[in-house]
Amino acid sequence: MAAAAKLTVTPDEVGRVLTRTTGYLRTVTSHSLQPYRGCPLGRSLCGVGCYVQHSWYSTRGRPWGHFLDVRTNAAESYRRTAPPERRWARRERGEFSIFLSSSTEPFPPQERRFHVTRRVLEAMLDEPPDLLVVQSHSHRAADFVPLLSALAGRMSLRVHLSIETDRERLPGLPPPASPVSRRFDAARALKDAGIPVAITVSPLLPIADPDDFFRRIAADADAVVLDHFIGGDGSADGRRTLRTELPEAIAAVEPEALRLDYRDAMAAVAERHLPGRVGVGIDGFAARFLRPKAN
Repeated sequence: MAAAAKLTVTPDEVGRVLTRTTGYLRTVTSHSLQPYRGCPLGRSLCGVGCYVQHSWYSTRGRPWGHFLDVRTNAAESYRRTAPPERRWARRERGEFSIFLSSSTEPFPPQERRFHVTRRVLEAMLDEPPDLLVVQSHSHRAADFVPLLSALAGRMSLRVHLSIETDRERLPGLPPPASPVSRRFDAARALKDAGIPVAITVSPLLPIADPDDFFRRIAADADAVVLDHFIGGDGSADGRRTLRTELPEAIAAVEPEALRLDYRDAMAAVAERHLPGRVGVGIDGFAARFLRPKAN
């Protein structure tokens, strides 16, 4: 059997770490920030359907999950560019808001060595945005509870923690980078520290026990966001995802989950357990929740 390809980790520098949002994130935040380029979770479950693998800008033609460029000067770039970008954002978008991160994992295992995300977050204590949205697929987000708590005292902050399903495996696909149970534990740790946390069920995968899944989300988080690959992967009718192994694996477990109305059915279950705290698609990422249904 051939040995698995190693992850190539390369120190790098970035000119402007703050990127003004367009497209999908345009109504969520004024800026995005990527402390790394590439993602070491790309060969785990979340990487199978990850839309970033289709972006030449992000991959430079390299296979997704096999490289990580470490933006060693990300904090310095943030400190330099935050003041003028804050002025632009408040003038053009109403507030200076940051999505960290939309095309990489901010808390990869390599963060323990390089501390890129930590230094960026520390820089935000000195140059705070109006809003910070932290998006992670990893239980390691809980390692940052003290720093995130300090940031929550300086700005509006929420953490989005991805848990795509209650299943640990889908047939033919790799396991998740973090076990479902550990991500729930991380959500609980964040919530117990007073940090607003939303579980992002994105991309929505087949759920074995919907009532139990959303009941647990209600206990361990403040809100839930559901996002189907149709409409959520940045292409018409989910065409990017349809070119991956994900649809076949979904069909083997729950063919109905391939349709957009599966998302709506799961949202209805979620609403029973989290009334007024259920978001769908891009509205959910922007904390624009469904209105509770009248009794």
